[in-house]
Amino acid sequence: MRSGEHMEDQREKNIRQLIEERKQKKSFRDYFEKSIPSLLFVIASISVLTTIGIVITLLTETVEFFKRVPIVEFVTGTVLKPLSQNPEFGVLPLVMGTMLSSLIAMFVAVPIGLMTAIYLSEYASEKLRKRLKPMLELLAGIPTIVYGFFAFTFVTPILKNLIPGLEATNILSPGLVMGVMIIPMIASLSEDAMSSVPQSMREGALGLGATKLEVTRKVVIPAALSGIIASFVLGISRAIGETMIVTIASGSTKNFTVDVTQSMQTMTAYIVEVTGGDAPAGSTVYYSLYAVAMTLFIFTLLMNVLARYVSRKFREVY
Repeated sequence: MRSGEHMEDQREKNIRQLIEERKQKKSFRDYFEKSIPSLLFVIASISVLTTIGIVITLLTETVEFFKRVPIVEFVTGTVLKPLSQNPEFGVLPLVMGTMLSSLIAMFVAVPIGLMTAIYLSEYASEKLRKRLKPMLELLAGIPTIVYGFFAFTFVTPILKNLIPGLEATNILSPGLVMGVMIIPMIASLSEDAMSSVPQSMREGALGLGATKLEVTRKVVIPAALSGIIASFVLGISRAIGETMIVTIASGSTKNFTVDVTQSMQTMTAYIVEVTGGDAPAGSTVYYSLYAVAMTLFIFTLLMNVLARYVSRKFREVY
C-alpha cells in the first residue's frame, strides 16, 4: 500500500518537475505565439495610419490653397478656369458633373441590380444561382479604362443617333456605363441581404396564402431593407469616386449645367487633368487639386457614414 502511494507521489513530482522545466525553457514556438498579437496589431494599424497620413496631406495642401483662394469663392463659385489669365476656382461645375454622372449611374444600376438580386434570391434554383452569380460578378473585374473606351467608342455613337444634339463627349454616356459597372455590387450585396432572411418567414407568408411576388414585396424586401439601402449608398459612393470612365468619355469642359448631353467634368477627372503636368508644383492650380480631392474625400466619407447609419437603423435581427 505504501509502495503504491510512494509511486503516486513520485509520479506527481515528476509531472510538476516537467511543468516547471517547461516553464523555464522557452522555445521558439513560445516566443512566436507571444509575438502574434503585436504583429497583428501592427498589421491592423497600417490601414489606420495610412488613412491618417492621407488626411494630413490633404488638409495641409488644402489649407495652403485656401490661403490663396477664399473658401467662399471655392464653395459657391460656378466658374472654374484654373489656367486662364484671370483664374477662377469655383468647384460647383465639378460637383455638378460628379452628381449628375452618379445619379445617371444609379438610375441604371438600382432597378437592374435590385431585380437581379430578387431573381437570384427568390426565383432562381440553387444550381442556376451558383452559375449566374459568378458570371454577374465578372463585370466587377473588368478594368474601368475598358469601360471608358466602351462608353466613348460604342455607347456614345449609339446615343448620338438617338439624341441628335449629343456632343462627342458628354456626361450621359459615362453615367450609363458606370451604372452597368456597379450593377454587380448592388446585386450581390442585395442578394446576400435577401438570402439572410429566414426561410421560415417565407414559409409562413406562403402558408397564409400569399403569392411568391407578395412574399418578395411584403416580407423579404422589408426584412432585408437595411442591406439593400446600404448597397445603394455604397454604389453611389463607388460612382462618385470613379475616374477613368468619366476621364475618357465625359470630356474636360467645366460646364455648370444640368444638360446631360453636354461635355462636363467630374472631380476625379479634374484631378487627373491637373496631375497630367499642366500645373507646376507650388502653383495655385497645383494646390487646387488637393482642395478638390478633399471635397471628394468628404463626399465619399459622408456616403460611407450614411451607409453605416442606414444599415444600423433598419437592421432586423432574427
